[in-house]
Amino acid sequence: MGRNIVIATVIALVATTTVAALLLGGRGAADDHQTGDMAKGRQLYLENCAACHGNALEGQPNWRERLPNGRMPAPPHDETGHTWHHSDDQLFRITRDGVAAIVGGNFESDMPAFGDTMTDDDIWAVLDYIKSTWPERERDYQAQRSEQDR
Repeated sequence: MGRNIVIATVIALVATTTVAALLLGGRGAADDHQTGDMAKGRQLYLENCAACHGNALEGQPNWRERLPNGRMPAPPHDETGHTWHHSDDQLFRITRDGVAAIVGGNFESDMPAFGDTMTDDDIWAVLDYIKSTWPERERDYQAQRSEQDR
């Protein structure tokens, strides 16, 4: 009987570990680029993004209204903004190449492209940090967008 308990325990542990890995670690291709280094991502965000997007990711006041120069203020990156509406690929390209690379045309933005000043891994770390601050609903929606974009 002792042997059966050991076998049952091992089977239960394997099954539990497998289910946990699928639920927690296997969120899908949308998370392929996660760096897992939130401290690095937060620090890079504070150094490169917070001056416009805010230390708490709150964005600039009246971010939905054009400035006198016709450009848009920096939007929030928290759940009140629209960052989570975009796929990982779109967010990465906007950050690396600039907004005009995604929007096209003569779109002008005060946001610089960071491809010459940040590595790809640094950009992913910042994006991972931003996404880590969102509630589950926004993270799930954004993950679905990323999956559809593949």
